[in-house]
Amino acid sequence: MAMEPELKVALGSAAFAIFWVLAVFPAVPFLPIGRTAGSLLGAMLMVLLGVMSADEAYAAVDLPILGLLFGTMVVSVYLERADMFRHLGRVLSWRSRGGRDLLVRTCAVSAVASALFTNDTCCVVLTEFILKIARQNNLPPRPFLLALASSANIGSAATPIGNPQNLVIAVQSRIPFGRFVLGILPATLLGSAINAAILLCLYWGQLDGGSKPAPEEVAVANCFVPTEVVEEEDVTSHRFTPATMSHLLLLNKPVKQPAEEEPVIKQPAEDDATVIKQPAGAVANGNGIHQRRGKQDDHKEQWQSQSPEDKDNGDEEDDEEWQSRLWKACVYVITAGMLVALLLGLNMSWSAITAALALIVLDFKDARPCLEKVSYPLLLFFCGMFITVDGFNKTGIPSAFWEMMEPYARIDTPTGTVILALVILLLSNVASNVPTVLLLGARVAASAAAISPAAETNAWLLLAWTSTVAGNLSLLGSAANLIVCEQARRSQQYGYTLSFLSHLQFGFPATLVVTAIGLLLIRGY
Repeated sequence: MAMEPELKVALGSAAFAIFWVLAVFPAVPFLPIGRTAGSLLGAMLMVLLGVMSADEAYAAVDLPILGLLFGTMVVSVYLERADMFRHLGRVLSWRSRGGRDLLVRTCAVSAVASALFTNDTCCVVLTEFILKIARQNNLPPRPFLLALASSANIGSAATPIGNPQNLVIAVQSRIPFGRFVLGILPATLLGSAINAAILLCLYWGQLDGGSKPAPEEVAVANCFVPTEVVEEEDVTSHRFTPATMSHLLLLNKPVKQPAEEEPVIKQPAEDDATVIKQPAGAVANGNGIHQRRGKQDDHKEQWQSQSPEDKDNGDEEDDEEWQSRLWKACVYVITAGMLVALLLGLNMSWSAITAALALIVLDFKDARPCLEKVSYPLLLFFCGMFITVDGFNKTGIPSAFWEMMEPYARIDTPTGTVILALVILLLSNVASNVPTVLLLGARVAASAAAISPAAETNAWLLLAWTSTVAGNLSLLGSAANLIVCEQARRSQQYGYTLSFLSHLQFGFPATLVVTAIGLLLIRGY
């Protein structure tokens, strides 16, 4: 593609630069409008400055990707209501054997959850819980926050629905869901294990404090949970917390304190000076004093004295509990059906939307509360980004850059694969991973297609793996990193600030090692 006139190139580059600055630094002092508004501003400038027409802008919006993203968001909302993430939290804390065990579990749970429910959703839901469990076990939050963010990025590479850039690649490449998973899953498994090993090596000495609970904790079934009761608002915001586990209800029952002095009752007699000391728990009647009956007799009498209305209420509660369990089971079945449809190669966008609508109908309630939890700003961000990136493509700069790099970045040679990976790593941290995929995806695939159809598939998989793992290089490399950082900083009870340098100390070496090992496995697929 030839370069456009200099004026159009300059205007298109300026609009893309504004979009990039606001996307990477959403709170810049001169224009603190945020990522979503910055994306829409870049799209508007592309049209107003004449880089592209309005019809071309509308055509640039990729509706299948938006549909797939919307569908997976709705499904995640209903999975959240069905306590899926609460179960994941219990897996994290159940029978923990210290800080190192918790760190490995954090890596495993984060990787699996992000592959199925997207990395951003995983980080939003699990950050608060990770902070709580670290604080409660006298452990530093940093290694656990790094484990959550980095494992979420690595795990999300395994499936087309794991992250936004994989959605783009899956739609553009038309690689079947099953083949996509088989191609990247070995790299994901080994990469997650190596990532956890690097974290253990870096923070081994700081993970010794997990065997002793904090003073405000109690031990229940070898799992430490806080004794304070979490308010309903907190449960709604974070969906699960150790304090909401059912066995904690036993701890919060009021305990009857022993009387300071045993009650004294006068025995009815002629001589008022005769005083009998009555033991606590005794009952007086007309014939004297006798001990209180046993608990079994009390329960028996209480059951016999229940009114029919009380028994009906108990039956209604049992029915409601049974219906709730049945509804949750149906949510899991529908979600599994969506995954099966994706594995069978059906249209990914319509499969996700169909599953979302099935869950809405199954709920048989006004869907507005659930639909309001969908991240519409993220969908608008994608709309603006599609238009802005397409406008930048029309300037001819990305094509000229790739024509310069293509002779050195052919994936049929080891050196070319390394150069291609370095280019993707660099651009993913400078221009973010999704714009990098939109800018280079078609060009990298076309270059590989000239070699063979198998090379084209490998090129798409290499792009998916490298652009995703590149998010671990720096704090700004992935939206999941920023989500973990912001959620941790804003936590009222367990606030912690994850700095750029502390992330870079781990992210830079870990990303290079994990990326290299994944390239070896994917290239041999």
